[in-house]
Amino acid sequence: MVTRYYESFSFVFLYIMPDSPASKTLLAHTQHLLRRACLLGVGLAAAALAGCGGGGGDPDEAALSRRELLGKRLFFDTALSTPPGQSCASCHDAARAFSGNNGSAAGVALGADGLSLGLRNTPTAMYARFAPAFSMVDEGEGSIPVGGQFLDGRAGSLEDQAGQPFFAPDEMNVASPAVLVGRVAAAEYAELFRQEWGERIFEDTAAAMEAIKGSLAAFERTERFAPFSSKFDHVAAASAAFTAQEQRGLELFMDAGKGNCAACHIADPASRNPAASLFTDFTYDNLGVPRNWRIPANNDPAFFDLGLCGPKRAAPDGDPALCGAFKVPTLRNVERRQALMHNGFFNDLRETVAFYATRDTDPARWYPGGVPFNDLPAEFAANVNRTEAPYDRQPGEAPRLDDAEIDAIVAFLRTLTDGYGPSLAGNAEPMAAAGAAPRKNAARSRTPAATRPAANAAGTGK
Repeated sequence: MVTRYYESFSFVFLYIMPDSPASKTLLAHTQHLLRRACLLGVGLAAAALAGCGGGGGDPDEAALSRRELLGKRLFFDTALSTPPGQSCASCHDAARAFSGNNGSAAGVALGADGLSLGLRNTPTAMYARFAPAFSMVDEGEGSIPVGGQFLDGRAGSLEDQAGQPFFAPDEMNVASPAVLVGRVAAAEYAELFRQEWGERIFEDTAAAMEAIKGSLAAFERTERFAPFSSKFDHVAAASAAFTAQEQRGLELFMDAGKGNCAACHIADPASRNPAASLFTDFTYDNLGVPRNWRIPANNDPAFFDLGLCGPKRAAPDGDPALCGAFKVPTLRNVERRQALMHNGFFNDLRETVAFYATRDTDPARWYPGGVPFNDLPAEFAANVNRTEAPYDRQPGEAPRLDDAEIDAIVAFLRTLTDGYGPSLAGNAEPMAAAGAAPRKNAARSRTPAATRPAANAAGTGK
């Protein structure tokens, strides 16, 4: 009641005397009361519309649980980094489908210090909650890696992922968990944190860290990260229709002899369950993406980012056949991405699709001197996927896709952008665990562990 009184009184007073010292004092006091209302959970819907901070006062905050709201506050808090100024949202920008690189044009993210550049492109946080924990799935003739968070699957859950960027020197650069917890304890939402996790939560650094990670993960599991509101979803629900070019693009996308995109970016256009079309199977592939020379680490000619083989993790089972493989990303909202591929080499969607089509038929277009796979040591070049369409071509041969077909696939990919219509998340039903069914991709089957030499890569970013 007090908050509503001040809000109404302030509006009238400020309208009459907008530039007076008294009006400015009253405005500051009103804003303070509104912040308190937000933090204490009083009149949350009204407070959200008035602008509670930490994300711009979205009207849908009323639908968030206290833990989800707390996760949102943490996600948008720029005071947590060292130096202050970077939040989770700096690299996971809502306008870019929760991807982006904090203003960097290098294809990888700019760190909180304003100088450091990371090693990998920032993946979207959208639909990440559907990824299973990392495992090696047996396919009879070998096993394949499936799942996990980050581009190398080193985090087993959203909670595990949420805690790592805080302490990465080239990301948020926080010195220790104790420092981070101290900053959260001093934040405006600290009272909300205590209400959710207990009055004495900040006295135990380890428990407070788990609470921070749990809150962020709760927010990332909300509908805003998986709205299923694209044109594709509405076509599947019979509430929209593709153009002729988009329909042709879908057909090429699904055709195993043409684009063959659905071999990894799985979809079921006939299903009204949007979760049947996540446009990723959460497996890993080695595409031989060209080296991104804008990444500072790549100035060392002896350095290679080998994905599953490090430098941020050790190779699963010590398998060198996995070196250079990265997780297959969802293609939902792909047109909103600032950079594409694990190293951010591409910044144009059509160029990226053209790379898939012509990598092997016209290598000089993509690699200096026409020598392919320049971002892999020579001993791992054989790991690149060269058996599936559209890669099963030789230099000088006609590519699987011509220019018009590339354009059609791009037109279809643009239908995967959320915001076309209302959310259809309510139609999403859980699917069987990813990787449970055998994959037809022989290129991903692995030799038995007993016959493999050990991989010479290890490590502990994105």
